[in-house]
Amino acid sequence: MSPRGAPRRSASETSPSQPKILVLSGPNLDRLGTREPHIYGKTTLAEIHASLAEVARAQRVSVDCRQSNHEGDLVSWIGKAGDDGFAGILLNAGAYTHTSYAIHDAIKGSPLPVVEVHLSNPEAREAFRHVSVIAAVCVAKVAGFGSDSYRTALEALLRRLAS
Repeated sequence: MSPRGAPRRSASETSPSQPKILVLSGPNLDRLGTREPHIYGKTTLAEIHASLAEVARAQRVSVDCRQSNHEGDLVSWIGKAGDDGFAGILLNAGAYTHTSYAIHDAIKGSPLPVVEVHLSNPEAREAFRHVSVIAAVCVAKVAGFGSDSYRTALEALLRRLAS
């Protein structure tokens, strides 16, 4: 992980003319692979990012993958994404999905399409996870496919951007 607040560039980012997708992961997702593997699987966030880089290379786009346990980092990254030349955002806000009106407002204020991503199916879990305060300002949601949720969301976002 790069220092808090600093962008981490993916190996798939090779040309400034390529469309760029910002991939944001929220709290505790840095612990994927070891945290509750019966729910989230054994794939690490680094492995998910590597998989996204493969998809990006094949689609001639780039991904910039970032993770933070801090709500303000996510809000800032979303708010600056359009100015930084991104075409869209994948967002797994983790537990902030259910609580963060600040992230909701950042998405609402962004001109970019945002896809909400979850490894598990929140609606099949505890009641407090059934409500997403960000869903209404996202263009789509991909959930329940484990680590493939990110890849599926990226592929769908790219199709949407191309149409």
